[in-house]
Amino acid sequence: MLDPSSSEEESEELVEEESGKEPLAPAAARLSPSRPGEGPGGGGGGGGAGGGGSAGGLQPGGRGSSAARPASPSPSVASEKEKDELERLQREEEERKKKLQLYVFVMRCIAYPFNAKQPTDMARRQQKISKQQLQTIKDRFQAFLNGETQIVADEAFINAVQSYYEVFLKSDRVARMVQSGGCSANDSREVFKKHIEKRVRSLPEIDGLSKETVLSSWMAKFDAIYRGEEDPRKQQARMTASAASELILSKEQLYEMFQNILGIKKFEHQLLYNACQLDNPDEQAAQIRRELDGRLQMAEQIAKERKFPKFVSKEMENMYIEELKSSVNLLMANLESMPVSKGGSEFKLQKLKRSHNTSIIDMGEENENQLSKSDVVLSFSLEVVIMEVQGLKSLAPNRIVYCTMEVEGGEKLQTDQAEASKPTWGTQGDFTTTHALPAVKVKLFTESTGVLALEDKELGRVVLHPTPNSPKQSEWHKMTVSKNCPDQDLKIKLAVRMDKPQNMKHSGYLWAIGKNVWKRWKKRFFVLVQVSQYTFAMCSYREKKAEPQELLQLDGYTVDYTDPQPGLDGGRTFFNAVKEGDTVIFASDDEQDRILWVQAMYRATGQSHKPVPPTQVQKLNAKGGNVPQIDAPISQFYADRAQKHGMDEFISSNPCNFDHASLFEMVQRLTLDHRLNDSYSCLGWFSPGQVFVLDEYCARNGVRGCHRHLCYLRDLLERAENGAMIDPTLLHYSFAFCASHVHGNRPDGIGTVTVDEKERFEEIKERLRVLLENQITHFRYCFPFGRPEGALKATLSLLERVLMKDIVTPVPQEEVKTVIRKCLEQAALVNYTRLSEYAKIEENVGRLVTPAKKLEDTIRLAELVIEVLQQNEEHHAEAFAWWSDLMVEHAETFLSLFAVDMDAALEVQPPDTWDSFPLFQLINDSLRSDYNLCNGKFHKHLQDLFAPLVVRYVDLMESSIAQSIHRGFERESWEPVKSLTSNLPNVNLPNVNLPKVPNLPVNIPLGIPQMPSFSAPSWMAAIYDSDNGSGTSEDMFWKLDALQTFIRDLHWPEEEFGKHLEQRLKLMASDMIESCVKRTRIAFEVKLQKTSRSTDFRVPQSICTMFNVMVDAKAQSTKLCSMEMGQEHQYHSKIDELIEETVKEMITLLVAKFVTILEGVLAKLSRYDEGTLFSSFLSFTVKAASKYVDVPKPGMDVADAYVTFVRHSQDVLRDKVNEEMYIERLFDQWYTSSMSVVCTWLTDRMDLQLHIYQLKTLIRIVKKTYRDFRLQGVLDSTLNSKTYETIRNRLTVEEATASVSEGGGLQGITMKDSDEEDEEDD
Repeated sequence: MLDPSSSEEESEELVEEESGKEPLAPAAARLSPSRPGEGPGGGGGGGGAGGGGSAGGLQPGGRGSSAARPASPSPSVASEKEKDELERLQREEEERKKKLQLYVFVMRCIAYPFNAKQPTDMARRQQKISKQQLQTIKDRFQAFLNGETQIVADEAFINAVQSYYEVFLKSDRVARMVQSGGCSANDSREVFKKHIEKRVRSLPEIDGLSKETVLSSWMAKFDAIYRGEEDPRKQQARMTASAASELILSKEQLYEMFQNILGIKKFEHQLLYNACQLDNPDEQAAQIRRELDGRLQMAEQIAKERKFPKFVSKEMENMYIEELKSSVNLLMANLESMPVSKGGSEFKLQKLKRSHNTSIIDMGEENENQLSKSDVVLSFSLEVVIMEVQGLKSLAPNRIVYCTMEVEGGEKLQTDQAEASKPTWGTQGDFTTTHALPAVKVKLFTESTGVLALEDKELGRVVLHPTPNSPKQSEWHKMTVSKNCPDQDLKIKLAVRMDKPQNMKHSGYLWAIGKNVWKRWKKRFFVLVQVSQYTFAMCSYREKKAEPQELLQLDGYTVDYTDPQPGLDGGRTFFNAVKEGDTVIFASDDEQDRILWVQAMYRATGQSHKPVPPTQVQKLNAKGGNVPQIDAPISQFYADRAQKHGMDEFISSNPCNFDHASLFEMVQRLTLDHRLNDSYSCLGWFSPGQVFVLDEYCARNGVRGCHRHLCYLRDLLERAENGAMIDPTLLHYSFAFCASHVHGNRPDGIGTVTVDEKERFEEIKERLRVLLENQITHFRYCFPFGRPEGALKATLSLLERVLMKDIVTPVPQEEVKTVIRKCLEQAALVNYTRLSEYAKIEENVGRLVTPAKKLEDTIRLAELVIEVLQQNEEHHAEAFAWWSDLMVEHAETFLSLFAVDMDAALEVQPPDTWDSFPLFQLINDSLRSDYNLCNGKFHKHLQDLFAPLVVRYVDLMESSIAQSIHRGFERESWEPVKSLTSNLPNVNLPNVNLPKVPNLPVNIPLGIPQMPSFSAPSWMAAIYDSDNGSGTSEDMFWKLDALQTFIRDLHWPEEEFGKHLEQRLKLMASDMIESCVKRTRIAFEVKLQKTSRSTDFRVPQSICTMFNVMVDAKAQSTKLCSMEMGQEHQYHSKIDELIEETVKEMITLLVAKFVTILEGVLAKLSRYDEGTLFSSFLSFTVKAASKYVDVPKPGMDVADAYVTFVRHSQDVLRDKVNEEMYIERLFDQWYTSSMSVVCTWLTDRMDLQLHIYQLKTLIRIVKKTYRDFRLQGVLDSTLNSKTYETIRNRLTVEEATASVSEGGGLQGITMKDSDEEDEEDD
């Protein structure tokens, strides 16, 4: 604030400084006729002296003539532009004056509130995000994603932030919400929290790390990214300060806020503040009393003149008067409940309670209770400080002296003791008294030295009669001494401070005379006492008396200055208090004292007439009389300054003469503008300080509650229609209030309803309905991502309330449903249109677009459509919970719009192409998981589109696989797949989540369309490495599995068609595998027939491959041929039986081959049978030749060749065939058959002795066969069969016979087991 002693020149400099900031201000200043240099005429126009000054100053014409001179010297030639400029300046000046007058009323509400208080239970508003802050936040998140920050994060968190950045921060809906002022930092944090909760829940469980810990850790990292490099402590301090200003504001802060709201300059505020005496609570309380009295008079005048507003019912006119009086009485009761001792710097409002003199404020009663003397109670605090005494000359220096002090009728206090040479104390005594003129006695004592003295000796005394107006500083007083005291010139220095109680408004000595009291002209001590807010009394007091001698209750009196009265001696300046039938004349010895008395009594009487001191009148009538009187109080100096600057008209104007409805409408609108432009995301809610001031203004100036809320609704609707974010709960509150009032429910106790209120309510109701329907239609854009929280739900609730015909009868649900259904139908069109624009589908209209490009765009659009549906479910479904069926209809409508584009894209696709399957899978996977949309209208349409395509695809695949089997087995080399892998096509993997569609071989006949490309599944690599099957069989299994996987991944939603597809594919797989098995069996037999029958035979790789084809067929049949439901074994058991029979036949054929080779070996040994010519010839030849050279042992080559063949065959089969069970069965059958052949051969020679070479060969073959098959895992029960035992016994006997006859001709070969033999043989 400015210092009160600031000069007028300083104020003028302030004007110039302010005008430099606002270009229009200098012109407005020139238009002001209240400048000092314009003489009396200009001063009169500014509202100086006289009753018409105030009214004239508010008229637009009051400034027109003075403004026209500099703007247009020649009015006859003034252009239209100059006239328009002049009118504009005049309008601006009138607006400025209106705001100044309004600011005066607002200041008084802030200075002395007695109806409202700042609410402490309002929801705290969050800081809103501006466009610049949003860009900064985007940059911070982009920096994190680019790895430019020090924040450590795992891949899951980075993916979550990436998704949040793409979906939320870069969304145009968020940018629109920021522009509307409804986006707060808390909104962005809550959206991220909701965004990551699903992600965190889907993460795998980790021992020792809970999901809550992960969630809190992610939120902490989010806060670190959001905050950037800011110091969190500074941010916290800033938030704390802003939160405090959001809650409770001091008076100075409120003044400053409304200066900004109304555009009031600082120096104007200072002038108004000082001139209105806003720091004086007595003046403010008196102003309120005058205002309330004026409102009562206005009510009576309205009743008298019958100038009522137009009501909806004639009976409301009398009720209107009663309501006016009742509202004033309520304000009086509120004022009466205010403590008299209320300070001016604190907001401490007491509870409303009626005081004991309630009838004083009841203006309906004419008989008022008179105050008695006992009702007037004053309590004074006195401080008596004794400093020192002078003049003690007769006492010895070491004598002890002390003082006592007492207030008449109270206790006595004593100072400390001091020596007579230095009688100083500085002792303070505190007293309380009820006497307006107390007697304070101070006595000086010295201690008596006599032995028989009973009390100390009094040296002197002084008696003082202080008043609250007495000097507070210490003074010297001459003491009264006893006659026999040698020191007659004793003086004492002391200070007496008497505090003024709060209920004493003024005091001092006055001359007075009246008819009923103070009947004799005499000087008395008067005190103006405030008994309650509405009761004041002038009391005269005598010394040492607690009760007043006489009193005058000031109710109904009017105080004013008066001329000196002839015949009354005493007193220099006069004033009087006049009431019908009574006049009391007062006189003071001092002009300033008279002004103070009149001002104090003016506040007490509550009169409408404001007394003007004669010195002021003379000054106003004098030319150039600018210097205030020296004896005028400081309040008069402030009034003079205000008058000089043209502010007097605003200060002295009567509030009852103004249309406060329009003034409040203006201040509320400007306050709302200010609120929406501050740093909080207020959504239209006022701050607590603003609510407090507006509440106080309405109560104090009688603004009707319905008018207030109608204006508020209109202002909020204007902002909402222009794109601002307004809380629907706030709209609901004001609308409910107005609806309740208009329908006569008296929400604020007011029962009268004007025609204007009803018409405005109906207009606003219609505007509100249109707005709400528009917001519901654009719910994705008005409430993006479900923010503000609960706003959409509140909007739906408000719409239901707006549709009600009255406040009692609920609107039929079908009617509400119809409105919301219409909105959501339009919403589907709006959402899809904007989505298409975003996806740039519309850009392709009229251009040549390839079918592939069109399908790609449709898939991208489908992803966006699914994302929109998911966002609706996640963020908006809760708000539409009561209308969930309408949201399903909305989704179906939305999808039906997409179906048009989808159908158009599919129609242009070439026939028998399968690139559209990913589109089906994408949409179907989304819809089948939605309970409401699964098998819905669009979903069925999608199935109808793709069902023929799927059937056609399966038909072609079946034909393709059948042909590939036929042609493949014709050219099959039966090499293991491993050697073929280099010939497989190198196909890129498809996009993630797209189905894997098998491809047909290249060499299919013409007429069958090409299948889409397909990459090898992950299990193929493992199969290749293990040398499974042939190329044809593996290709068949791969295609069958891929086809079934593809159809299964389609997740066909219709159960019947899905089962049909599954059954058909299982049957197809069974037929294909059966064909493969049969062809393999034929190829196996053919292959064996072409191989050698001697011991040179080696098991070829192709034989093992054929066995592996059987192994694969059995394994794949379990997966490819078994039904999951009911018919589980129908095809599976059939193909299994075929495979088992085929494997059995293949083993039999292979064993027969092995037996044939053994029979060939035995046929060679048959040539050595005893008694044959060939045997005799061979024996003779060998014996003869052995005399000259070393002849090789006959028969051992044959045995070794056979053993080698057996071992090689065993190793190849063991290594290449992947089914252990088949190997075991083969080896068992092979061993048993081999032993049977040998046994049969020996049995045929039962009567013949074996040739030595036959014996040696057989022993070697049997022993090696036995041992090799034992090593291969053939069971002992099979090895040691009766056949083997028979062979073993025969060979043992033959060996013994040969040993005797040949004399060791076996050369170490024996049936006995020995390690040496093993080593030798090996």
